[in-house]
Amino acid sequence: MFIKILFYGIRMNRGFAVGLLLITGIIWSTGGFLIKLIPWPPLVIAGLRSGFTAIIIFFYSRPKSCQFGKSTWAGAICYALMVICFVAGNKLTSSGNVILIQYAAPVYVALFGYYILGERSTKIDWIAIIIILTGLVCFFLEELSFQQFWGNALALLSGLGFAGLTLFMRKQKNDNPIDSVLVGNIITFLVCSPFYHNGVTFEPVNWAYIIFLGTFQLGLAYVLYSIAIKHVSALDAIIYPVIEPILNPILALIFIGETMTGTAKLGGLLVILGVVGRGVLKEYFIVKENPS
Repeated sequence: MFIKILFYGIRMNRGFAVGLLLITGIIWSTGGFLIKLIPWPPLVIAGLRSGFTAIIIFFYSRPKSCQFGKSTWAGAICYALMVICFVAGNKLTSSGNVILIQYAAPVYVALFGYYILGERSTKIDWIAIIIILTGLVCFFLEELSFQQFWGNALALLSGLGFAGLTLFMRKQKNDNPIDSVLVGNIITFLVCSPFYHNGVTFEPVNWAYIIFLGTFQLGLAYVLYSIAIKHVSALDAIIYPVIEPILNPILALIFIGETMTGTAKLGGLLVILGVVGRGVLKEYFIVKENPS
């Protein structure tokens, strides 16, 4: 309700929506190191975090019915895949690896965007995709332990879920896309519930972290994301929160001293170059074709 009051009377346009996406990326970036600071199993963290998020989303969206459409359920399943794999991947490899690999999502959006949304990818998009894929290969060329390999693999699945969520939320742009996030968090909470009784401890600091992750890092961020996604394309919705993979490894280095290998840094640089380069060129041609 507070968010609705905050945005009441504001004329929403693409520029303002892009600003919300940047804020969303900053909030999301706190997830990597905080997940590592909580000494609980990944499914416990993912489930309880989503439980708090579901409460925030419910009081924001207040759905009038429990009868959701196919796009809502498809988005919800993609959301659950994304958050569970993201948390599990964070426990197996560096948070920098996980978030940068997850940001291969534009590749999946470009591949499936036309079939789901009718949004065609341009030559700029495909050039960016080639750069991003090259960066992605770098993560798997480095010398990985068995654990790190599976952490990277889970990050890939998380990126697939992120892309699917973006596509199906975009498909609901004239409806209520936040419902996918609400249902997705409920699914995640229920799927992970068998693991709570053995994995939870009661140190106040760990609960403070999990509450922050649920209410702000996911809850508030996805409220802002759902508002913005109605006014941008699906690819834009993934491109502009790119501040997240930039800040995530920096925060991990500052708070837990975690570093990335040289090969992973190169891969991350290529991923960010592809994402940011695509966004800048798209903006240039939009302005050129539609001068004010």
